[in-house]
Amino acid sequence: MKKLFGLFYTNLFLTGRLFAGLGGCAVLFLLSFFFPWLGIVPELAFWALVFLSFADLLMLYRPSKTIFAKRHAPERLSNSDDNELGVYIESNYPFTISAGIIDEIPFQFQKRDVWFKTILKPGEHKLISYMLRPTKRGEYEFGMIRVFARSPLGLISRRFNFDQAETLPVYPSFLQMRKYELMAISNRLNEIGIKKIRRLGHSMEFEQVKTYVPGDDYRTINWKATARQGSLMTNFYTDEKSQQVYCVVDKSRAMKMPFDGLSLLDYAINASLVLANIALLKEDKAGLITVAEKIGAVIPADRRPTQMNKILEVLYKEKTRYLETNMEALYSTIRNVVKQRSLVVFFTNYESMNALQRQLPFLKRIAKFHLLLVVFFENTELRHLSEQPARDVEGIYIKTIAEKFAYDKKLIVKELAKHGIQSILSAPQNLTINTINRYLELKAKQRI
Repeated sequence: MKKLFGLFYTNLFLTGRLFAGLGGCAVLFLLSFFFPWLGIVPELAFWALVFLSFADLLMLYRPSKTIFAKRHAPERLSNSDDNELGVYIESNYPFTISAGIIDEIPFQFQKRDVWFKTILKPGEHKLISYMLRPTKRGEYEFGMIRVFARSPLGLISRRFNFDQAETLPVYPSFLQMRKYELMAISNRLNEIGIKKIRRLGHSMEFEQVKTYVPGDDYRTINWKATARQGSLMTNFYTDEKSQQVYCVVDKSRAMKMPFDGLSLLDYAINASLVLANIALLKEDKAGLITVAEKIGAVIPADRRPTQMNKILEVLYKEKTRYLETNMEALYSTIRNVVKQRSLVVFFTNYESMNALQRQLPFLKRIAKFHLLLVVFFENTELRHLSEQPARDVEGIYIKTIAEKFAYDKKLIVKELAKHGIQSILSAPQNLTINTINRYLELKAKQRI
């Protein structure tokens, strides 16, 4: 009985309407001392309030079937994307209720305002949707769903606790990957910033002989087939297939810097995932290598249907390290694993020329055997500082230093180009689009 009373007590809350009624009764009692003609009105008001409160209590606690609530969530969340979740709520009360809903979301979001209000008629059910944007990969623990129900009287509020504890993994941005995949399948990549690249010359990948139609290149006319068929026939070429594309992700401390809530490593991981998927759609082979002070995961390039799942699972577990990149181990791994000429996309970050000079000898060796594309990040915070007008001596100093660091980034691009190494200097938010553009450009120019 004591346990039942404790449960009843902890789930019962007095509303502001009841406190307002009690305050009104107190005012009436006070006024009755100055205005005797009020008589027993204050007492009647007080007992009426007690009666209504008791009636409200019975309305909320007497029915055997009351409220049901459940969280609707996907099996996994996509990092850096808006993920849709929902709370399903159903009322079995015989009267209309007003409900307040709290969903206990993981502490990583640092949000305490996931609170919804709704009105439910008898037997009505609703699905209340909301969005969450995680900024770190890993496991996120959701807690209970709490519903606060009030009857039309609104004097008492009853709390319902629904045990909906669950742990959802946050994977690299697979929603972004699917968006690019759908655009690539429907040939609409240009709608999201992917440029159309004009092909230079002809690919060496012959596909078929077909009937000539106006607009075909007359240089591809197959005269022997034309003589046999009695009508113009032309050779049809397609992009070369089964070329190897390796994404090399640097996990060292240089990739721990945050931008817009995400670390540089997460930006690189999201871009690697999309690039690998686009490469597979282009019928190339995609592979992955992760590196820090030692070699992490190595997935040889392949085009099997299971390749993307392998890459996704590996990228889900990767974390930034706190030491320098072991370029010697990286060079040795690439020489041992990558046996044919491939496109090697190295996601890293350089903040100064000295950082590049330490790695440049190994980059030059890799570039001798493969087409190396170094992708590093523009410091957007420094760019904003350099663009702001200086208002005092301190402002002039800050602006000068910011411009120097921005200029060093441009020098790094020129230094890499001097040694025949391709590079991309990109703002973090544009990394995926810029990387795909360069991949399609290199493929169209038959550089791979």
